[in-house]
Amino acid sequence: MIRALTFATLLIFISCTTTQTSKDYTNASPKVVAPFSDVDTLAINDWWNRGANPIIDLHVSRDSVVAFGMYTVADSKLKLTAQMFPLYPDETRTVRLEIESAEGWEEVQTREVNDIGWSTLFEVSPWDMTRDIPYRIKHGEDAMFEGLIRKDPTDKEQIVLAAFSCNSNKDRGDRANYVRNVNYHDPDVLFFAGDQSYDHKEHTAAWLKFGLQFRDIFRDRPCITIPDDHDIGQGNLWGENGKKAERPQGDDGGYYYPVEYVKMVERCQTAHLPDPYDPTPVERGIGVYYTSFLWGGVDFAIIEDRKFKSGPNGKIPQQGPRPDHVRNPEYDPATIDLPGLKLLGDRQLSFLEDWASRQESTAIKVVLSQTGFCGGAHLHGSQENRLHADLDSNGWPQTGRNKALELIKKANAVHIGGDQHLATVIHHGIEDFDDGPWAFIVPAIVNNYYSRWWWPADEQPGKNSNDVLPWTGQYLDGFNNKITMHAYVNPDAEANGAGYGLIRFNKSENTATFECWPRTTDVTKPEAEQFTGWPITIDL
Repeated sequence: MIRALTFATLLIFISCTTTQTSKDYTNASPKVVAPFSDVDTLAINDWWNRGANPIIDLHVSRDSVVAFGMYTVADSKLKLTAQMFPLYPDETRTVRLEIESAEGWEEVQTREVNDIGWSTLFEVSPWDMTRDIPYRIKHGEDAMFEGLIRKDPTDKEQIVLAAFSCNSNKDRGDRANYVRNVNYHDPDVLFFAGDQSYDHKEHTAAWLKFGLQFRDIFRDRPCITIPDDHDIGQGNLWGENGKKAERPQGDDGGYYYPVEYVKMVERCQTAHLPDPYDPTPVERGIGVYYTSFLWGGVDFAIIEDRKFKSGPNGKIPQQGPRPDHVRNPEYDPATIDLPGLKLLGDRQLSFLEDWASRQESTAIKVVLSQTGFCGGAHLHGSQENRLHADLDSNGWPQTGRNKALELIKKANAVHIGGDQHLATVIHHGIEDFDDGPWAFIVPAIVNNYYSRWWWPADEQPGKNSNDVLPWTGQYLDGFNNKITMHAYVNPDAEANGAGYGLIRFNKSENTATFECWPRTTDVTKPEAEQFTGWPITIDL
């Protein structure tokens, strides 16, 4: 009995000494001093002296400091980001990547963690894309994150994309329903369209929280993540080629928070994407990530809606209490579509032109971005707040919107985005109704913050309504853009309209099927149903 008790005590002692630090770092100096002081305060400098916070506990056991990994594989090149919890000054910054072969585990690369954001990037080329390869990220003796680099599924007739957006901090709980459902669907690739973080000035803590919520779906399949406005600390973003915004609202164009903070956010969220089409930075050294990703015979163009877009303040006649909100339904939309205004910017338009012209005969083409190319919502935040037009959407400037849609149409591509907290399927019109591409804006992951409604003022269906929902058919949005609404999920639907999108690309039939699943639905049950109006299958 005494020997057994002693052995148990010894096990507890060993466990404590290997997973927790017993050192007192109170007066220690950080290894790296951050280039900013008013943002990311929970994870910079002497982070260990911070008290409890509502986002996440950063004082983890030392065998848990490897939070997660996230990867893509393109052109026989693996790019894998390792995301760490903050490290103490005397802990090694070296992280190791190992892969499993017939001979066992082999170390293939080591990298040094960046103390600003606590991530690092592995790049391995050439990479064998023809087989599944287990991997693990290791730090020190005990910390490890494991997953699987999938083979390129070129032999599959159907490629499935799961798409998400808007992970509001109004719910900081787990995402178990999403993990269960998505792993049951077993998609080939994941897409997070932005607003993975809503804790504007504390990206690292919020990004770690997001990663712990969703890592069990992206540990073993490629994952595309792109930041949106909330991720870089702004309620809205008109990036205007990287200039400095003078107002926190950012409506004068540019980025308000320190440039190194913006670069950190983009590094953590996008470093693992395929190499940029043109890596030339924009103003102040802010990088770009727009690129393409060919996976399983589906060619994804990943674009940056916000980085080059003009800010409205001081450039157009103000039509409401805010420079970006039009409340007067009698205004002339042409008065705000002025020469010199940008949406995607010349560089991205050149990229889309080139991408659309590529002749991969087997590739279905898809454009992934943050938000939709029209005003697809009427009520914003509450049912009392009706906006005639919202300049945060890609419906403005109209000339830029039409240039983008013409290139998406030229590629015969569909568009997938998020941001709107309102799931919709819209067939765009450029010159005439329905002459443009189709778009699926996926629902918010959490939709109890700033919900939006599709609710025409006259409460009448449009021409050629499908009669599945009350307000489908042809409409003009608040910018006089032509759109045909096929389905929408207002927040009075199940789960407050929260959920995710699933897109099934059938290569032999050349079709795309849009599915829209409520957050609260258990898809493993035979009675599981999608939101009303879905699924929708379109010919490509």
